[in-house]
Amino acid sequence: MTEETSPADSPTTALVAADLIRDEARRAPDKPGVYRMYGEDGTCLYVGKARSIKKRILQYAQGRFHTQRIGLMVSLTRSMELVITASETEALLLESSFIKQLKPRFNVVLRDDKSFAELMIRKDHRAPQVRKHRGAHTTPGDYFGPFASTWAVNRTLNTLQKAFLLRSCSDSVYETRTRPCMLHQIKRCSAPCTGLISLEDYGDLVEEASLFLRGKSRAVIARLSGEMSAAAEAMDYEQAARVRDRIRALSAISMENSVSADSVAEADVFALFSEGGQACVQVFFYRGGQNWGGRAYFPRVDKTDADPEILAAFLGQFYEDKPIPRLVLSNVRPHELELLEEAFSMKAERKVEIANPRRGDKLSLVDHALTNAREALGRKMAEGSAQGKILDEVCESFGLDARPERIEIYDNAHIQGTNAVGGMVVAGPEGFQKSQYRKFNIRGEDLTPGDDYGMMREVMRRRFGRLVKEEDAGDEVVRPDLLLIDGGTGQLAEVLAVLADLGLDDITAVGVAKGPDRDAGKEHFFMPGKPPFMLPLKSPALYYIQRLRDEAHRFANGAHRTRRSMDIKKNPLDEIEGIGPGRKKALLHAFGSAKGVGRAAVVDLVKVEGINQPMAERIYGFFHPATTHR
Repeated sequence: MTEETSPADSPTTALVAADLIRDEARRAPDKPGVYRMYGEDGTCLYVGKARSIKKRILQYAQGRFHTQRIGLMVSLTRSMELVITASETEALLLESSFIKQLKPRFNVVLRDDKSFAELMIRKDHRAPQVRKHRGAHTTPGDYFGPFASTWAVNRTLNTLQKAFLLRSCSDSVYETRTRPCMLHQIKRCSAPCTGLISLEDYGDLVEEASLFLRGKSRAVIARLSGEMSAAAEAMDYEQAARVRDRIRALSAISMENSVSADSVAEADVFALFSEGGQACVQVFFYRGGQNWGGRAYFPRVDKTDADPEILAAFLGQFYEDKPIPRLVLSNVRPHELELLEEAFSMKAERKVEIANPRRGDKLSLVDHALTNAREALGRKMAEGSAQGKILDEVCESFGLDARPERIEIYDNAHIQGTNAVGGMVVAGPEGFQKSQYRKFNIRGEDLTPGDDYGMMREVMRRRFGRLVKEEDAGDEVVRPDLLLIDGGTGQLAEVLAVLADLGLDDITAVGVAKGPDRDAGKEHFFMPGKPPFMLPLKSPALYYIQRLRDEAHRFANGAHRTRRSMDIKKNPLDEIEGIGPGRKKALLHAFGSAKGVGRAAVVDLVKVEGINQPMAERIYGFFHPATTHR
């Protein structure tokens, strides 16, 4: 049970920083709960939980245990919200949920948290189906997972089809089959749809598949070996060969996925490796004695965060929306381990153990995960270093004061001036920022069709006119450090004129013109006050700019194709007042197309059901605006 209080209920919202926190502490309850700190613009700075909210937030006001980073957080605090919970365990779960939802600036935040695939064997059909599944368990059936990658789940699904011949078709396909499908021909389905196997025997196959996924592979293989021997003794060699192929499929995946620790039937293994203010958490999933894959995560951390706090925050957010196994192994003992165990056990409604193994097979699993974490972080840092060097070269090539954090690339797309679209692509130190991409439907009525200069001028006015308005309104706006314009001196001149009119002429703009015969590598670059120049043919900066330009070209062309296809689907009849779906259908049925309707006379139009004389004259007038027909 929770109870939330808001600063909106208090007259003290004018207080800031430590004074505000001190005032909140004075009125805060001596109970467990969650507190949230907010900044000037209303964004969440930090989410924390405490056994006693009053005592915890009072520490912030008194400056206890403050690092420089926490001191900055306190100084930026402009409001707080408190949520009282029934226990500290409930507060821990709520804290993880808030962090995952709000992604506060000063918390350890789990990034790139995508859902995992599972395998589901349905139980609501007489011939249960096996298929991949994501999301909530709304369909009755047995669920097996998680699988860390699409490759892992597809491989296991293929094995189930080969070894147990379970159907994967939809119910509608199943009900309408009169002959076995291709999967049966290649021996990956037993064809229960056509009665080639009885539902009772098919049910036995389903049970064997469930046992296999629960880790009983040895028992299943032993049973199949007995069937193969019996078939061979009866000289039914075709049946013996079919069973042999099933055994081979099971044995192959069992050997690939088996773990060295027989005692680990169900566990998630985590390993944290941190270095240079960055961290990687590698996770592997073990179910039924099989390794179902792993994934590396790179949570947002601060160099002052200790490994136990990082792992505790990561685990809380990781399991906020995922099933929790009975055993969690890690190379680092997470902060407040007992509290985490209690919270996870309450969430899973059974006992959950978090262990930090020191010897044996479980330690081998953790060490394996740690090796993967160390290598993954090394690769990421190396890639980041390489990207940094490229940006440094871009900085030098275009005379920038510092490494660009935000690069905007612009391109236009049209066919003879029709359905013109401008595209904006954004890139930075971490690659393309696709959530920042923007398209501009060119709608200037005074533009001559195909006027590339006018199109670029309209895009710039709209993009940077809005930026200026947002800055004037006090909104937090990130200005680009570099503009790359697809074009030469003409397009660049239009961009520079717009920027100058808006007082943004301190933003560096560069025109990128394709080389002779549009050859990549021979691009010419245009900047104000400089003669056109080229970059060295094998320059990393040149390759990088080519990638940016190609991405802008791809995005603009895609937006143009979408607009063109939508325009093609439009029907002139939709623009005539009083023509709804019924009349439109009747007109098209009578005359075949909108053009046919346009060629029809009033006397022909009134013959159509639902079209009276005034409506017929309105339709005729729409297609012949300069003609009066009586």
